[in-house]
Amino acid sequence: MGTRYFTPALFRFLDDLAENNDRTWFKANQDRFEEVVRQPALDFITDFAEPLAAISPHFVADSRTVGGSLFRIQRDTRFSKDKTPYKLNTGMHFRHERAADAHAPGFYIHLQPRNCFFGAGLWRPPTAASHAIRTHIAEEPDEWTAATRAPAFTEAFELAGESLKRPPKGFDPEHELLDDLKRKDFIATGSLTQGEVTRGDFIDLVADRCRRAAPTMAFLCRALDAPF
Repeated sequence: MGTRYFTPALFRFLDDLAENNDRTWFKANQDRFEEVVRQPALDFITDFAEPLAAISPHFVADSRTVGGSLFRIQRDTRFSKDKTPYKLNTGMHFRHERAADAHAPGFYIHLQPRNCFFGAGLWRPPTAASHAIRTHIAEEPDEWTAATRAPAFTEAFELAGESLKRPPKGFDPEHELLDDLKRKDFIATGSLTQGEVTRGDFIDLVADRCRRAAPTMAFLCRALDAPF
């Protein structure tokens, strides 16, 4: 059956954290967090490096405790009216090797009670990157359609995010893929159940999602002159 990385204890901890989102409670439950949340996630990231490399060698599974694929649970509250100190989810991202110095697509896993999902692509890329992606969609509509309308993709994902109200400047307002050209975000998301997350084959399920998203990710990489 494989390795069972996550158990219902992860979701119980996050539910409890939602009711006790303060530093005193978290410090008292630090060992529990390490045991059922952080260490299992780091183990998953370590083991996912090999199947991820088989899909593309240019995406990184980094199990460092700081600065790696596991998002910190601490919130950045400096510019937020919400001063609660902790996130209510566990997030893992597998970024493109170029992500450190340029906008590039990535894979993402979001684990939260009653709200688990897998994501792939770019959220809110800057103007130059958005223009490059839109240009590639406009010039290669068949390639984009094949990547995002194929059953292997649509069975697991839907394109998500916000869109412009008007056609982007410089693009044909009658283009057959105008709705895609108007996207601000070029991301695909697919829901996961807590039962799937806690199964022994979860790592295989995530690899399957990455393979299904691979043509779309390859398209985005080509648009941004990044290797896939």
